Amino acid sequence: MKIYSWNVNGIRAVVRKGVFLPFIAEHKPDILCLQETKAQRGQIEIDLPDYHEYWNSAVKKGYSGTAIFSRREPLNVVNGFPDEFAQRYQFADELQRDAGDEGRVITAEFDAFYVVTVYTPNAKDDLSRLALRHKHWDPAFLAWVKQLERHKPVIFCGDLNVAHTELDLANPKPNRGKKGFTDEEREGFQNFIDAGFVDTFRMFKQGNGYYTWWSHFANSRARNVGWRIDYVLVSAALRPMVKAAEIHPEVMGSDHCPVSITLDLT
Repeated sequence: MKIYSWNVNGIRAVVRKGVFLPFIAEHKPDILCLQETKAQRGQIEIDLPDYHEYWNSAVKKGYSGTAIFSRREPLNVVNGFPDEFAQRYQFADELQRDAGDEGRVITAEFDAFYVVTVYTPNAKDDLSRLALRHKHWDPAFLAWVKQLERHKPVIFCGDLNVAHTELDLANPKPNRGKKGFTDEEREGFQNFIDAGFVDTFRMFKQGNGYYTWWSHFANSRARNVGWRIDYVLVSAALRPMVKAAEIHPEVMGSDHCPVSITLDLT
């Protein structure tokens, strides 16, 4: 089973560029998780008859949003954080707006596991959202996937908007303390690891030079001056089943490239 994640930075643009359908045809994902779709489902027609589609679009048009395309129909699909979960953890109203109004999370339940696609809020250049991110979003999302894990293993993937270590961005020193590489954001990611989730890519590749996002400036992508901020993490119980984890920088159309894992469920 192949599970892919891709921040498309506008699904309509990726389709219009003639990239999306050829990507599907070549890679044949069994489950495809998208972030930053920037579209309502009715704003675009995608001819994928072999897939079930699930969208969580932002209230604000042309902004944020997530989607899941799956060959197999899920048992259940939940958008955002359920109200009873949010009330139990007494999350800030702003957090609920992020999860709900901004369409940042979809959870799909399958027989053997849950798949969660997530588009983590950006801390912003002035770090004005860092406190929300550090004190509310990251703890809430971790609590959510840990709650799911009590029932069956979890795969969560997406644009987590953080480079975990200095190996995960080309220029760590000048970016220390800036959005995406603050101590607080890195701690939030480390908490996933400490809770037992596995960064699948690091099962197979170590070192730097492996990136998933590149700035539009200074020919950054061609020079591979990027950041690894897109991930697939799995519950420890699934680790033996992960046979490959890859980054696909050859896939163009967005400032992010897809990431994927291959599972052997036999």
